[in-house]
Amino acid sequence: MKDRAIIRDAKLEDAERILEIYEYYVRHTAITFEYAVPALRDFQERMKNTLETYPYLVIEADGVIWGYAYAGPFIGRAAYDWSSETTIYLDPAAQGYGLGRKIYEALEGRLKQMGILNLYACIGYPQTEDEYLTRNSAEFHVHLGFVQVGEFHKCGYKFGRWYNMIWMEKIIGSHLEH
Repeated sequence: MKDRAIIRDAKLEDAERILEIYEYYVRHTAITFEYAVPALRDFQERMKNTLETYPYLVIEADGVIWGYAYAGPFIGRAAYDWSSETTIYLDPAAQGYGLGRKIYEALEGRLKQMGILNLYACIGYPQTEDEYLTRNSAEFHVHLGFVQVGEFHKCGYKFGRWYNMIWMEKIIGSHLEH
């Protein structure tokens, strides 16, 4: 699958398939703390807002979208314009083929071209792994060069359980003094 995969910019026409991937995470995991699956129109609006400024990518093989990754502002103030928050979701059937690394590296490259210097990932993190949340996302980010820089305790509540949230960071550029 990885060898046949292509990465391209997402289009609003992709929203239905992208939402289908996201729906799994909303309904069955604490990877997202969102409780309800957004309506397609609302999801398209989210995509449209992201696409105005940041990259929103999909990875597909054999004409099927298997995952997506996008970036957004890290705190909405001008002083943070050199930083970006990143997000990735893969269809569970596509995990383990290297697609996540491939699309995330493409996202990083696009952000670097934009002049972004710092990447951040906000990740649900269990005190004890369970059927809704493991440490796989944090481990994935470590493999890509991110380091944990903060942890918030019992800040997310889903499926009748409290979960922590961690922030991870990756520096991808030089911070020059002006």
